[in-house]
Amino acid sequence: MAVELRHLRYLLAVAEHASFTRAAEALHISQPTLSQQVKQLERAVRTQLLDRTGRTVRLTDAGEAYVRYARRALQDLAAAERAVLDVTDLSRGTLRLAMTPTFTPYLLGPLAADFHSRHPGISLEIREMTQDHIESGLLADELDLGIAFGGPHLSGVAATALFTETLSLVVGAGHPRVGRAGPLPVDELATVDLALLSGDFATRGHVDAYLAAHRVRPRIAVEANSVSALIELVRRTDLATVLPDAIAHDDPRLHPLAPDPPLPPRTVTLLRRESAYTSAATRAFTRLLRDHRPPAPGTPAPG
Repeated sequence: MAVELRHLRYLLAVAEHASFTRAAEALHISQPTLSQQVKQLERAVRTQLLDRTGRTVRLTDAGEAYVRYARRALQDLAAAERAVLDVTDLSRGTLRLAMTPTFTPYLLGPLAADFHSRHPGISLEIREMTQDHIESGLLADELDLGIAFGGPHLSGVAATALFTETLSLVVGAGHPRVGRAGPLPVDELATVDLALLSGDFATRGHVDAYLAAHRVRPRIAVEANSVSALIELVRRTDLATVLPDAIAHDDPRLHPLAPDPPLPPRTVTLLRRESAYTSAATRAFTRLLRDHRPPAPGTPAPG
């Protein structure tokens, strides 16, 4: 019996869910049908791929090896289908883009608006997620491009430097420290109540490393997974947060403070999977992004 694509999809589903029952529900087929199809695959390759003896279903050693190639085969097939549908004149197509949260307030809007005005036939699928999820999504062929930060990356992820992002400590316009002359000594940050992104975000790691380097034990009052939530909290309370200068200097209700020494800048990078098919939409967005520069601090937004 020849191996068919459905066999690969069924095996991957069982491996992902570690259960025939949950995999069958996800695939919208009956459990007996799923079990029969996986057994057909095992007969075709003449080896046991799943260990069914425990409380959960696990891949055997042979199954682990087979799944790596099966996943790659399905990714390559999906890329081939997109290549067939790709239209070089950009009259239609799809671009799957992800970025970390700090880019949403100042980078996403201008980029998406510019790209849509130039290529209205291209559908943009935009997600906001942590950098590690972006890189995993690229490797799993769930994304075409990611915008994140420089540093170590997962094997198979290619990074291209775009621009340098600088950060400021930010408080609301009514905060007691507004109007104070001179920079804020770094040791005084230990007396400031902070609202920061949660620990799974790259920006939080960047801030934590800065504080640790200067032996500051922060008073973290709020953790959030949304930059917009942090901005609203800072506007309405005496909390402080850390934001890119492009955001901090563009809102009159926010007031940047200059810690001494300043927070180190970081490199914004464009991420992609090294072996991924590069569609016309991906190439067009990459060109646009390389030409784009975020607004300088204090520059009014267009319109």
